Amino acid sequence: LKIIPKTLMQNCGVNTIRSMTTLTAKHATDGATFGVDGETGEIVDMKQFGVWDTFQVKSQVLKTAIETAILLLRIDDIVSGVKKQSDIDAEKMAGKFQSQQPAEPAEE
Repeated sequence: LKIIPKTLMQNCGVNTIRSMTTLTAKHATDGATFGVDGETGEIVDMKQFGVWDTFQVKSQVLKTAIETAILLLRIDDIVSGVKKQSDIDAEKMAGKFQSQQPAEPAEE
């Protein structure tokens, strides 16, 4: 979940590494209510800003992302399975076609 404050910091043009280190230190010492001001890039207490991001929202976002990834992987497996099956069918048909052609007479 660090990608969200990191992206905000990059968009504000601040030093991302230094700011992420400061934010992590604030979370460890002063509590988890600190975040990034999207306009200035400063590390501020989100309680004072009136910004609340609930755990339920983050949890649901992660669940949805996981479900979407699983769905995409399933679709990819189905598509690649159909492709493999069509390759096998094409090889079988090519083998039947070759076996049905009369053999050419040997030249003397």
